[in-house]
Amino acid sequence: MRSVHRLRCAALTAVLAPGLLFTGCGTPGAPMPPSLNLPDRVTDLSATRTGNQVSLTWTMPKKNTDKLLLKGTVPVRICRKEGPSACAPVPSSLLLAPGTDGSFTETLPPPLSAGAPRALTYFVELRNRNGRSAGFSNAAVVLAGEAPGPVVGLEAQVRKSGVALRWSPESAASGQSASTAIRLHRKLLTPQLAAKKGSNQSLLTPLPEPVEQSLLVESGGLTGRSLDKAIRFGQTYEYRAQRVAQVTADGHTLELAGEFSAPIRVQVLDVFPPAVPTGLAAVAALSETGAEASIDLSWQPVADPDIAGYAVYRREAAGDWQRISPAQPIVPPAFHDAHVDSGHTYRYAVSSIDQGGHQSARSAEVEETVPQP
Repeated sequence: MRSVHRLRCAALTAVLAPGLLFTGCGTPGAPMPPSLNLPDRVTDLSATRTGNQVSLTWTMPKKNTDKLLLKGTVPVRICRKEGPSACAPVPSSLLLAPGTDGSFTETLPPPLSAGAPRALTYFVELRNRNGRSAGFSNAAVVLAGEAPGPVVGLEAQVRKSGVALRWSPESAASGQSASTAIRLHRKLLTPQLAAKKGSNQSLLTPLPEPVEQSLLVESGGLTGRSLDKAIRFGQTYEYRAQRVAQVTADGHTLELAGEFSAPIRVQVLDVFPPAVPTGLAAVAALSETGAEASIDLSWQPVADPDIAGYAVYRREAAGDWQRISPAQPIVPPAFHDAHVDSGHTYRYAVSSIDQGGHQSARSAEVEETVPQP
């Protein structure tokens, strides 16, 4: 039969126009196997533990192992293993769409939330409708065991230098390790509006603050206090705290974090005056004819970032202080007093004023006598 097929193909080829390619006479190829539609493996699984809760996050693949787009939802199986034991299924019933962000949170059972810290490994497995998969995801490791105790007594006080935070320090009698660090989580509750595209902004305009930030206080278990200097006046923040212990298990250095404390809200208002000026000096002078007298004042500029200027005060003998500078703060750290009389002695003091109108105490006073002509 094969010889007859070849003869027929040869005859057909002979009558075709030259240059045309005839492909229907080859041996039929083997049929392609149908796709198993196995979802690709997850490769970015991560896990975090806070208190007795473990949270998993990952990205669902868009294609199967044959590089074809997945259709419909994909069943997700989660398991965890401790040491060399088999991976035990975690109760869940997840069906997720391809290309979406996956997440799962479980509360550890009592045997895993007690005892010494030890490695606990999580995997996710994506299955097709027939229950088959391309294998487990990458491993995501957290620590099983007893978590550090919660932070209690968290409170805050606004200072000119920042927000001073305090909490109850650990003690040997508490049963907790005083070497645990404290992580402070800060959330900005009054974020600035984003600048409109194309709007004119000064190079001195501060960049917007991150909405959420964390600060690790290494000695927090012992000291029970910290100062957050990275605040901005006029904003409202929320603080929470948790104890964090670093443990090495199975070659991994991992964090074992306790539960978050109750949040506290802090409205950071600038009610603080600027620094008091220093270095005030006064020098009297007469004109060449002696008809005009004056006293020149100078002082060290105040380094506060929101300084607006200064106010100058004068008095004679034990009289009352009177402001002799204009109603608006003067900007340079200097002043020329031309309203003086020869032979009189004057006392001067200077205060600083910030952008919010807060005024410092007066500086140390200086005394100067205008000479006689």
